[in-house]
Parts: sequence; C-alpha cells; structure tokens
Amino acid sequence: MRTATRRFALWRADIDGGVCAAPEECVRELEDRETVTVVMEHRQLGVTAVRAEFASALRQDVEWEFTGISWPPDVRPGVLVTVTWQKSKDAVVVRTTPLDEPMRVDGVDYFHEYDPKVVTREFDPGTSNRGQVLAAVRRQGRVFSDGSAVLPEERVSSLSGLGRGAKAAFLLRNAVDQLIREGFLTRVEGSVDSSGYPSYPPADGQKTADMLFYAPLVEPVEFYDEDGEDGDGADRRDHWVRGFVRRLPPGAHPSEKQLSAHEQAVENAQIGAGELAPGYTFVKRHHRNG
Repeated sequence: MRTATRRFALWRADIDGGVCAAPEECVRELEDRETVTVVMEHRQLGVTAVRAEFASALRQDVEWEFTGISWPPDVRPGVLVTVTWQKSKDAVVVRTTPLDEPMRVDGVDYFHEYDPKVVTREFDPGTSNRGQVLAAVRRQGRVFSDGSAVLPEERVSSLSGLGRGAKAAFLLRNAVDQLIREGFLTRVEGSVDSSGYPSYPPADGQKTADMLFYAPLVEPVEFYDEDGEDGDGADRRDHWVRGFVRRLPPGAHPSEKQLSAHEQAVENAQIGAGELAPGYTFVKRHHRNG
C-alpha cells in the first residue's frame, strides 16, 4: 500500500504528551527513520489557516504514534484528526476539520469536528463533589454514540470517590440532587445484564435498575475571544447559569413544572419564543458552584 489515511480522536494524553496516532500501514516504511516530518494543517478557531512542521519520531507505546507535536490551544480532547501518509511524499500530514459553526459542549468550545464519546470520557471533573459524581457517570458508565451516558445509580457511591458512611451518603445525595437540578443528570429506569453492563432503554429479559442518565448540552458558540475562551471571561466554576433547553433521555417527558417554567421564561424574553420540542426539557436559571 502506497497511501494510508486514518482518522483518530485525540485523547487528553495525546494533547498533553504531544503525540498523534500513526496509521499502521506506514509503520514498516517509517519505523527505522530517525526523524519523520509531520505537517499540521489547521484552522485556528475554525477560521484562520495555519501550517506547522514538526521533526517527529515514530515510536511504539501501546500503539504506534508520532512524537514531538505541539497541538494548538484550540484543539480539545475528542477533536478528530485525519492522518495521511503517501509513500511518495516525505511528510505525514495531520489535518483538523473545522465545524461549520463552533459548538459549546457543557461549557467547552469546540471549533473542529469531534467524537462525542471521547468528549464525554475525557471530562475534567475538578475537585467538587458534583464533579466527582458526574465523572463517575461519564467515565465509568456506558457511553452512546451521541455522547450521552448511563450508569446504575447504586454504583455511583463506589465510583465517585466520596468515601463511605453517613457523611459520604449525605454528600453523594446532595451532589446528585444538584446535578439533576442543573439538568446534567436525569433518573431513568434501565436494565443490567448478568455482568452488570447497563442498557437504556431497558433490554428485554434483563434485570431492571435505577439509572443516572447524562446528556451533553450542545449549543452554538455565540462569541469568543482570540484565544478561544469565553468572551465574557467569566469564572465558570462559580456563577449563575441562565435558563436553557436540554435534551431528555429517550422516552422521557418534561414535567408540568418544567413546561410552566419554560412558558414563563419565554414570556419574560429570557429565551427565544416557541414551544419545547419533543424530547426536550427546560432547566431554569440556577447558581452553580464547583
């Protein structure tokens, strides 16, 4: 084979370690070279074309990868890169693909095409109790192709790192309640197989179980600064969150209270006019700390 093209999702370790996965088809040709030229073609913030060259080395860790790459600051965990190698060319080319419109996933701006499953898995929870609980669902639960995830609620206690005993149970309950109030989690009924692997909706013949369901909040980026950060410079760890519409788990419906809150928000011009679309709910304005 004289040409190889593969698409990979970047993990946080790839970005921090300055590496990029290599197509297996090029390994035999390149593994004995002291250096391999890697050319990066990228659009900063999805707009400004930039090109960079790196004198890389091909090494085998768990898989084969190119080293010595400096990823641009607007490349987030989960971003997809296309790696192309041609035997007749001296360089390996790595490309990102801009989104038609930048998207914000749970407060993180994405300017390039990404893998929703990797974005969910690579969540940075911080040190708060709510962050540890959300990390348990996103990292240890079953993740679907759209980035949503589900985890049996009984497993959250052992996976969240909040400890044991009455105090830990109290902290866990408060954290789960906060995440549900903020719209990050929803309680649903799913099922588990004989090994404990979760399914949602429930699978026939499996034991039913109470689940915590996470769905990413994906919304257009309205504005940002030249570094790709939020234009208002707000500290997102402790702030007021305006009311917003969020997707529900399959088969779920908004409560009368949520429908009423949505109607009131529309009347007060807090959000755009229109009825809630099927499968969505409204999360009213709330304070988020941590």
